[in-house]
Amino acid sequence: MGKANDRKLSLLALVAMVVGTMIGGGAFNLISDMGTEAGGLAILIGWLITGVGMIALGLSFQNLTSVRPKLDGGIYSYAQAGFGDYMGFNSAWGYWFSALLGNVAYGTLLMTALGHFLPMFKGGSNLPSIIVASLLLWCVFLLISRGVKNATLINMIVTIAKMIPLFLFLVVLVIGFNFDTFMTGFYGMTDQGPKSFDFQDIMAQVKSTMLVTVWAFLGVEGAVVFSSRAKQRRDVGKATIIGLLGVLIIYIMITVLAQGIIIQNQIGELSNPSMAGVMEQVVGKWGAVVINIGLIISVIGAWLGWSLLAAEVPNLAAKDNIFPAWFGKDNHNHAPIHSMLITSLIVQLFFITLLFTDKAYNFAFSLASSAVLLPYAFSAFYQLKSSRQHSRKQTLIGAVASIYSIWIVYAAGLEYLLLTMILYFPGIFVYQHVQKLHDRPISKMDKILFGVITLLALTGVYFIISGKVSNF
Repeated sequence: MGKANDRKLSLLALVAMVVGTMIGGGAFNLISDMGTEAGGLAILIGWLITGVGMIALGLSFQNLTSVRPKLDGGIYSYAQAGFGDYMGFNSAWGYWFSALLGNVAYGTLLMTALGHFLPMFKGGSNLPSIIVASLLLWCVFLLISRGVKNATLINMIVTIAKMIPLFLFLVVLVIGFNFDTFMTGFYGMTDQGPKSFDFQDIMAQVKSTMLVTVWAFLGVEGAVVFSSRAKQRRDVGKATIIGLLGVLIIYIMITVLAQGIIIQNQIGELSNPSMAGVMEQVVGKWGAVVINIGLIISVIGAWLGWSLLAAEVPNLAAKDNIFPAWFGKDNHNHAPIHSMLITSLIVQLFFITLLFTDKAYNFAFSLASSAVLLPYAFSAFYQLKSSRQHSRKQTLIGAVASIYSIWIVYAAGLEYLLLTMILYFPGIFVYQHVQKLHDRPISKMDKILFGVITLLALTGVYFIISGKVSNF
């Protein structure tokens, strides 16, 4: 029993998992990802909406881990418990692909950061970049195969290390902040100059930030996914809220204060990572070097954290008889070896496809953000459903989280909904196979959902072929 408990994760390790997966490479590019199309007011409103929504979602996770302790799969088991096997399967499937694509984005951004020092990697999606990213991918595979406990310890160390350049950057932002510069772009700008207040335009700017903010908070459920490995179950909820609030404060400061350094209509001209460009403008070239080193450390840590999540979810789903049993195989180090192997192979395949697009990072992070919307939404819906007759407070939390989940699906837009359905489409055949193996019938509602997903996926393919999708 003692040895088994030694393999369990402490509160600090769980907090590091949440912070480490949320503050990845995306934090270093938030300034341009949000500020290119949005002024200071829209960014503040965007973070207000996201903060309220994500805190409600985090509180939902905290409550559900407490009142539904047997649901160890967290992000997918809530959907299964509340809405049936197929919704549980889709939540696991969508979350898995979100984590996969997150790793693809991190690999691309890591190579872009290395390109600051070694021009051969410039852009992050050429052949040398793909080769090195692939080598790192399989190094992560070998590390995790030695045990989840060892990997989370390294993740904790890396998380602490990457906070140093972030805090240095925040100090520089505070010192260099110019209020007049900030107010010039407060309502947004055109090439001709500042915009005046226009409610519809401000809300359009806010909408443009939504997928970016989801990407920034991907990983808030990190502790929930590993709830079965926590030393004390109550630490899961604590870790989620501590990590969420801390990261929210950091993100707001980064994106808002930066608009007092560089005028809003020039932010889109910054190269990845945009944080390096801002730092260089204030302190000189050494600042860009520090940020790029911090980015490399951060991406490696986030890549490790997301590799753990990407392997853990299908492994747990297989043990719950939602995924094929093959995914549930652990090695002698208690690492999800089969799940990790197929995950790494799919990431490798995506790396190869990046040779054919010049928007690799933006496409990968946007699709990763879109794929996780369904798992988030059904976790919120389950919080609302399970709390209605027991607690007004928890019902309110579930209602806010549910409204936020619906809002971000709308804000993501039709293009990403269709592209996401292409990812969900192959899952239909995997789900049918698993149901047949366990002698479980396919319900009429399941068949209707098969048809809806198939129709949307085919529409997505048509849009891609006809050039109506502009995300590539």
